[in-house]
Amino acid sequence: MTLATPDHIDRMDGLVAAFHAESGIEMGSDARRAAIMPLLEGVPHGAAYLIGPPRAPIGYVVVSFGWSLSAGGMTGAIDEIFVRPGVRGRGIASETLQSLPRALAAAGLRSLDLEVPRGGERILRICTRAGFTQRPDSTLLSRRY
Repeated sequence: MTLATPDHIDRMDGLVAAFHAESGIEMGSDARRAAIMPLLEGVPHGAAYLIGPPRAPIGYVVVSFGWSLSAGGMTGAIDEIFVRPGVRGRGIASETLQSLPRALAAAGLRSLDLEVPRGGERILRICTRAGFTQRPDSTLLSRRY
């Protein structure tokens, strides 16, 4: 896994476009690149990592950062994780979900969350194997603007 930089914008954009197409997320190219670039430039609100060799990545993961008193400090949420369809089933997502929390914890992160879509049993199994657990005490709610 490699922290993505502005030099990786074309690779990130291609991967994000593929994920969005697969997930039914509609976003124009300009808007998508405008959302990606601050992460690559080091905005403190999140980070993007390329999975696989930086010159030919096979996926990516984006983490958004926040703060929680109950967690005791900085927290993170995996916003998107994507592995190209041709290389799925080889443990790449599992390996990423096991190594990423360790690396972020070493940087001071207190917890890492991940939302699994309804019907996402496969990703739920991968996350469970990587040590993520369902929170029985909460339901995620959102309000979009």
